[in-house]
Amino acid sequence: MRKNEYEWVKQNRKVLLNFCGEINKDDFTHEFEIGWSSIRNTLIHIADCYNAWLGSFVLLKTKTPLTPKADIQHMNLKQIVQRFEQVDQYVNDVFKELGEQLDQPIERKIPWRSENEIILLTPAKLLMHTITHEYHHKGQIMAMARQLGYKPPNTDILGTDD
Repeated sequence: MRKNEYEWVKQNRKVLLNFCGEINKDDFTHEFEIGWSSIRNTLIHIADCYNAWLGSFVLLKTKTPLTPKADIQHMNLKQIVQRFEQVDQYVNDVFKELGEQLDQPIERKIPWRSENEIILLTPAKLLMHTITHEYHHKGQIMAMARQLGYKPPNTDILGTDD
Protein backbone atom coordinates (compact mmCIF):
# COMPACT_ATOMS: atom_id res chain seq x y z
CA MET A 1 0.00 0.00 0.00
CA ARG A 2 1.31 3.39 -0.98
CA LYS A 3 0.06 6.82 -0.02
CA ASN A 4 -1.22 7.55 -3.53
CA GLU A 5 -3.26 4.33 -3.45
CA TYR A 6 -4.94 5.53 -0.27
CA GLU A 7 -6.06 8.55 -2.28
CA TRP A 8 -8.32 6.16 -4.25
CA VAL A 9 -9.88 5.05 -0.96
CA LYS A 10 -10.49 8.70 -0.04
CA GLN A 11 -12.05 9.42 -3.45
CA ASN A 12 -14.45 6.50 -3.07
CA ARG A 13 -15.28 7.49 0.49
CA LYS A 14 -16.05 11.05 -0.64
CA VAL A 15 -18.55 9.67 -3.18
CA LEU A 16 -20.13 7.57 -0.42
CA LEU A 17 -20.31 10.44 2.08
CA ASN A 18 -21.73 12.82 -0.53
CA PHE A 19 -24.37 10.20 -1.34
CA CYS A 20 -25.17 9.84 2.37
CA GLY A 21 -25.81 13.58 2.42
CA GLU A 22 -28.70 12.95 0.03
CA ILE A 23 -30.33 10.36 2.31
CA ASN A 24 -33.06 11.71 4.56
CA LYS A 25 -32.41 11.64 8.31
CA ASP A 26 -34.90 8.87 9.09
CA ASP A 27 -33.37 6.63 6.42
CA PHE A 28 -29.83 7.49 7.57
CA THR A 29 -30.65 6.12 11.03
CA HIS A 30 -33.10 3.38 9.94
CA GLU A 31 -32.16 0.13 11.67
CA PHE A 32 -31.45 -3.09 9.79
CA GLU A 33 -30.32 -6.57 10.74
CA ILE A 34 -26.97 -6.13 8.94
CA GLY A 35 -23.80 -4.14 9.50
CA TRP A 36 -23.92 -1.97 12.57
CA SER A 37 -27.70 -1.60 12.25
CA SER A 38 -27.87 1.71 10.34
CA ILE A 39 -25.98 3.66 7.72
CA ARG A 40 -24.94 6.21 10.37
CA ASN A 41 -23.77 3.59 12.86
CA THR A 42 -21.86 1.66 10.20
CA LEU A 43 -20.01 4.78 9.05
CA ILE A 44 -19.01 5.54 12.65
CA HIS A 45 -17.85 1.94 13.08
CA ILE A 46 -15.68 2.20 9.96
CA ALA A 47 -13.98 5.36 11.25
CA ASP A 48 -13.58 3.84 14.71
CA CYS A 49 -11.72 0.88 13.21
CA TYR A 50 -9.13 3.17 11.62
CA ASN A 51 -8.88 5.27 14.79
CA ALA A 52 -8.41 2.18 16.93
CA TRP A 53 -5.88 0.24 14.89
CA LEU A 54 -3.91 3.13 13.41
CA GLY A 55 -4.48 6.01 15.83
CA SER A 56 -4.36 3.98 19.01
CA PHE A 57 -2.45 0.72 18.41
CA VAL A 58 0.12 1.83 15.81
CA LEU A 59 0.62 5.53 16.55
CA LEU A 60 -0.35 5.63 20.24
CA LYS A 61 -2.04 9.00 19.61
CA THR A 62 -5.38 8.27 21.25
CA LYS A 63 -6.49 6.22 24.21
CA THR A 64 -10.19 6.57 23.32
CA PRO A 65 -10.54 5.51 19.68
CA LEU A 66 -14.06 4.11 19.92
CA THR A 67 -17.18 6.26 19.92
CA PRO A 68 -19.24 5.77 23.10
CA LYS A 69 -22.64 4.22 22.32
CA ALA A 70 -24.44 7.14 23.95
CA ASP A 71 -22.72 9.57 21.56
CA ILE A 72 -23.53 7.60 18.41
CA GLN A 73 -27.26 8.34 18.67
CA HIS A 74 -26.60 12.08 18.44
CA MET A 75 -24.04 12.13 15.63
CA ASN A 76 -24.83 13.65 12.27
CA LEU A 77 -23.11 13.33 8.90
CA LYS A 78 -20.99 16.45 9.44
CA GLN A 79 -19.53 14.94 12.61
CA ILE A 80 -18.91 11.66 10.81
CA VAL A 81 -17.07 13.48 8.01
CA GLN A 82 -14.90 15.09 10.71
CA ARG A 83 -14.11 11.63 12.05
CA PHE A 84 -12.95 10.58 8.60
CA GLU A 85 -10.75 13.68 8.43
CA GLN A 86 -9.09 12.38 11.61
CA VAL A 87 -8.81 8.95 9.97
CA ASP A 88 -7.01 10.52 7.00
CA GLN A 89 -4.60 12.29 9.37
CA TYR A 90 -3.77 9.01 11.11
CA VAL A 91 -3.19 7.27 7.77
CA ASN A 92 -0.93 10.13 6.66
CA ASP A 93 0.93 9.92 9.97
CA VAL A 94 1.47 6.18 9.50
CA PHE A 95 3.03 6.80 6.08
CA LYS A 96 5.06 9.78 7.29
CA GLU A 97 6.27 8.42 10.62
CA LEU A 98 6.81 4.79 9.67
CA GLY A 99 7.72 5.09 5.98
CA GLU A 100 9.96 2.11 5.26
CA GLN A 101 9.05 0.46 8.58
CA LEU A 102 5.51 -0.54 7.61
CA ASP A 103 6.53 -4.20 7.65
CA GLN A 104 8.18 -4.02 11.08
CA PRO A 105 5.96 -5.85 13.61
CA ILE A 106 4.60 -3.99 16.61
CA GLU A 107 4.11 -6.02 19.76
CA ARG A 108 1.82 -4.52 22.36
CA LYS A 109 -1.46 -4.71 24.21
CA ILE A 110 -4.58 -3.58 22.40
CA PRO A 111 -5.03 -0.18 24.12
CA TRP A 112 -8.83 0.01 24.05
CA ARG A 113 -9.42 -3.51 25.39
CA SER A 114 -9.45 -4.41 29.06
CA GLU A 115 -7.75 -7.78 28.53
CA ASN A 116 -3.98 -7.85 28.76
CA GLU A 117 -3.57 -9.82 25.52
CA ILE A 118 -0.38 -8.89 23.68
CA ILE A 119 -0.51 -9.11 19.88
CA LEU A 120 2.11 -8.81 17.15
CA LEU A 121 1.05 -7.06 13.90
CA THR A 122 2.67 -4.88 11.27
CA PRO A 123 1.40 -1.41 10.41
CA ALA A 124 1.07 -2.55 6.77
CA LYS A 125 -1.25 -5.39 7.77
CA LEU A 126 -3.33 -3.09 9.96
CA LEU A 127 -3.57 -0.52 7.18
CA MET A 128 -4.77 -3.21 4.78
CA HIS A 129 -7.20 -4.50 7.42
CA THR A 130 -8.76 -1.09 7.97
CA ILE A 131 -9.21 -0.53 4.24
CA THR A 132 -10.72 -3.95 3.52
CA HIS A 133 -12.90 -3.51 6.61
CA GLU A 134 -14.14 -0.19 5.21
CA TYR A 135 -15.01 -1.73 1.84
CA HIS A 136 -16.78 -4.66 3.49
CA HIS A 137 -19.01 -2.31 5.44
CA LYS A 138 -19.40 0.07 2.49
CA GLY A 139 -21.06 -2.83 0.66
CA GLN A 140 -23.45 -3.23 3.57
CA ILE A 141 -24.25 0.50 3.46
CA MET A 142 -25.03 0.23 -0.25
CA ALA A 143 -27.31 -2.74 0.44
CA MET A 144 -29.10 -0.75 3.16
CA ALA A 145 -29.56 2.19 0.79
CA ARG A 146 -30.97 -0.07 -1.92
CA GLN A 147 -33.43 -1.59 0.56
CA LEU A 148 -34.57 1.96 1.36
CA GLY A 149 -35.20 2.62 -2.33
CA TYR A 150 -32.08 4.66 -3.16
CA LYS A 151 -29.85 4.07 -6.18
CA PRO A 152 -26.31 4.27 -4.78
CA PRO A 153 -23.45 5.62 -6.92
CA ASN A 154 -20.42 3.61 -8.00
CA THR A 155 -18.03 3.48 -5.08
CA ASP A 156 -15.77 0.80 -6.49
CA ILE A 157 -12.05 1.60 -6.57
CA LEU A 158 -12.21 1.10 -10.36
CA GLY A 159 -14.51 4.09 -10.54
CA THR A 160 -11.78 6.51 -9.48
CA ASP A 161 -10.43 9.13 -11.85
CA ASP A 162 -6.74 8.18 -11.65
